[in-house]
Amino acid sequence: MDRSRLPLHALRAFEAAARHLSITRAAQELCVTQGAVSHQVALLEGLIGAPLFRRLPRGLALSDEGLALLPTISHAFDAMGARLDGIVGGVQEVLTLGVVGTFAGGWLLDRLDGFTHAHPHIDLRVMTNNNRVDLAGEGLDLAIRFGDGAWHGTHAEEIMPAPLTPLCGPVAAARLGDPRDLAGEVLLRSYRSEEWPRLMAACGLACPPLRGPVFDSSALMVASAMAGRGVALAPAAMFAQDLAAGRLMRPFAMEIDMGRYWLTRLHTRAPTPAMAQFRDWLMGGIGR
Repeated sequence: MDRSRLPLHALRAFEAAARHLSITRAAQELCVTQGAVSHQVALLEGLIGAPLFRRLPRGLALSDEGLALLPTISHAFDAMGARLDGIVGGVQEVLTLGVVGTFAGGWLLDRLDGFTHAHPHIDLRVMTNNNRVDLAGEGLDLAIRFGDGAWHGTHAEEIMPAPLTPLCGPVAAARLGDPRDLAGEVLLRSYRSEEWPRLMAACGLACPPLRGPVFDSSALMVASAMAGRGVALAPAAMFAQDLAAGRLMRPFAMEIDMGRYWLTRLHTRAPTPAMAQFRDWLMGGIGR
């Protein structure tokens, strides 16, 4: 579509109505009448050729077309607002970073002051996740994630290895003299079900029945292990402070390679100066 013909008033009306799921509240936010909002939404629906909402007895629900359109429209308005804020406040560029929670807590957060002091012109937005990332849908410039680096449509640059090893609290560690002793413990699990079987196979052992809770966050899983609720399988490098303080123990030296940490972006997204500066800072800090 020709940019000069973009129906900006209609897009704004749709975004507000979709966010509130209410024509009335959208009209109040935009300081216009309900009829004006309804008219603009109808114009956009006519242009698209499909309804954007399903009208319910007690409000609105987004149609499939509305659900598909909303993230793009919201991101566009957020980006415009951020750029205007940057011009007014002297910030040159907004950088939105998604980070898997384990890496955020285990490496990034203690070092972020160094980045912000070195690059005060970059307005960094950090969003943590459980390693399930939608770069486009969430409006992320970059994402740090764990895995094999093979994500469709994504450029991935290796940050560091992250081998997994058993981790537990001191009481459990005192019971673990040999990997065979793991069969008597609650083995806490991530959503990657193959991790414990792979570790036990590496020790030449059959994997015992897995009955422990399943976590979508390694940080929560390790916190549960420190509290004495079982043995976690996680990257020791991300919990160095807890290990040094004796709150967390590594009963065995064995480890398995199930993935690495990667810095990712969409192949279709050309790196901005802020993206390049964050990449250089991150890679320069690995190993320190």
